[in-house]
Amino acid sequence: MIYLAYISLLFLGMQLLNVVLNLVFKQRIKISETENNERISLLIPARNEETNISFLLSDLQKSKNENIEIIVFDDESTDNTAEVVQNFANQDKRIVLLKSDGLPQGWLGKNHACYQLAQKAQGKYLLFLDADVRIEANVINDAVSYLKRFNLKLLSIFPIQIQKTFGEKISIPVMNYILLTLLPLVFVRISPFKSHAAANGQFMLFDSETYRKIQPHHLFKKSAVEDIKIARHYKKEKLKIACLTGERRIQCRMYKTYKEAVKGFSKNVFIFFGNIPLLAFLFWAFSAFGFIPVWLALPQYLTYYFAVLVSVLLLYSLVGRQNSVINFLFFPFHLLFLITILGKAIKVKKHKKLEWKERNIYS
Repeated sequence: MIYLAYISLLFLGMQLLNVVLNLVFKQRIKISETENNERISLLIPARNEETNISFLLSDLQKSKNENIEIIVFDDESTDNTAEVVQNFANQDKRIVLLKSDGLPQGWLGKNHACYQLAQKAQGKYLLFLDADVRIEANVINDAVSYLKRFNLKLLSIFPIQIQKTFGEKISIPVMNYILLTLLPLVFVRISPFKSHAAANGQFMLFDSETYRKIQPHHLFKKSAVEDIKIARHYKKEKLKIACLTGERRIQCRMYKTYKEAVKGFSKNVFIFFGNIPLLAFLFWAFSAFGFIPVWLALPQYLTYYFAVLVSVLLLYSLVGRQNSVINFLFFPFHLLFLITILGKAIKVKKHKKLEWKERNIYS
């Protein structure tokens, strides 16, 4: 039991170290004093996004930069997504609507949409945005400046996640808890190891020349976690990338219900653990029950254990600009959610079936 106690303390200590590194070396996009004159392609895959797409297009329309193009790919939507986009296109010549001719065999819908968007894009920089993202238009120029400053070939940003319902508050923070306690994000930029890679498909900015050489969305056309696989592939090819979080000018409400969150996270949660389910379950077990062996074998350290745990919860919330009080109070619910999606992910992995936006991602 004493060995388990020491492992629990070591695990929690590593979590604290990682969140402290994320806080101390917090990377932010600075407001650029110079306007980028090179063409930027803003590329938006959209399937059944009529309730979201108008907000994003309204945000992008506020950009005074005439040297941008905004291309939306309607991926066989069964709602009014195409009509909404076309109305915007009629008002703004920078906006273009593309319609799918059908999903080819062997492709996932979003990956095919991104690939088609890239084929039509003319920009020196390609920025892929999910349709449910909200963005301040000036951050695009600043992101390009950041990419150029560090000579990056890929910059990805985790938006601040909007949480309104109880179901969102007990589920959405789990992503940041895993990410920020496992990986100091500065390592994504400075470390040569592909294991130090992270990305979020909600905001991915590419240098177009490198993108066209690699064709990453074609390369990972069947992957439901193409964003992280693309990031790891770029690192493998010795290409510089970076991943940031906590940028207040980029927000997203990715799932509106608990049920959506379970389904969404269960399709990609294992990728955070190298696709090794055992590591994911160990992470959950030590997060949930690490205090027990400490209490039984090293009770004199139990107070320190909980003090460090509280520090971890507060610090990861601070780095990701989330409500630290809510994350602290709801942490037991976060652990229940985590074991729920791990169990769901095992079933998905076994049966090769998960429907997402009316399509089976394994078909």
